[in-house]
Amino acid sequence: MSALLELDRINASYGAVQALFGVSLTLREGEVVALMGRNGMGKTTTIRCISRLMPLSSGRLSFAGQDLTGLSAPRVARLGIGLVPEGRRCFAPLTVSENLLVAARPGPWDMARVCRLFPRLEERMGQVSATLSGGEQQMLAIGRALMTNPRLLVLDEATEGLAPVVRQEIWSGVRELKEQGLSILLVDKSLRELSAVADHAVILERGCSVWSGEMSALTPELTDKYLGV
Repeated sequence: MSALLELDRINASYGAVQALFGVSLTLREGEVVALMGRNGMGKTTTIRCISRLMPLSSGRLSFAGQDLTGLSAPRVARLGIGLVPEGRRCFAPLTVSENLLVAARPGPWDMARVCRLFPRLEERMGQVSATLSGGEQQMLAIGRALMTNPRLLVLDEATEGLAPVVRQEIWSGVRELKEQGLSILLVDKSLRELSAVADHAVILERGCSVWSGEMSALTPELTDKYLGV
């Protein structure tokens, strides 16, 4: 099966400070890939590069066979990459329904389907998003990305800082999206939850991709070496 998303030895810098050193990653249609590593190892920077929110210094980045290197973030979003950024970033003055509608593009994902995935949102449709709980804002951020009808959903720390019961609602939604065949790239710290949903993993260490393989091949020794505190 050909790659849907492919990063081939990408390098990226913040000014004079290099942040990524030859990161490589492959995600195929229908796969869930976990991007893992301790804090500050380059996960969010990698996602910013994929979404074209940050330029590459070198390397190749492609999606569905198309080179993304010179494209803008809006163009990449229109190609089918739906980003749920770290920190949620809902449009605070807008209602839940307005947040969803502003992202809507033709396809199977509409407001009704988003509400079936996250029933809480249906109860909050007329509520301004700034007044939602953190968990509800996260559901809204995921729903907004789904309203773009993406081929690939990118989740950056989707459960960070949430109460355990809300985290489980989010993970339940991710599992349902996987069952529906959506391709997903996700960053999260919960190894147990990632192990239950991800097919493959890529581990970053100091801006380098140091391990990749099937999630089932991730041994306690590897997790202790690259993910332990």
